[in-house]
Amino acid sequence: MRTTVELKPEHRSRLLAIAAKRGEKGFSNVLNEAVESYLGAEAERERKIQRALQLQGVLTRKDAAALYKKVAALRASWR
Repeated sequence: MRTTVELKPEHRSRLLAIAAKRGEKGFSNVLNEAVESYLGAEAERERKIQRALQLQGVLTRKDAAALYKKVAALRASWR
């Protein structure tokens, strides 16, 4: 599908350079790969968030307090 996308001139230049290295005239294939990569990363990010949210309430209060104490001690030892 054809569409109009506004790009910074330096991004357009870099996309054209990548396409040229591949022997392609335009950068549509490079842009499609970038979009696929971005969408995949966003889907993975969403899966990780949902997985983390499912862990809410898994620790007992006692275990959570002990973990919090250990993390606080570690953070205190950082520069």
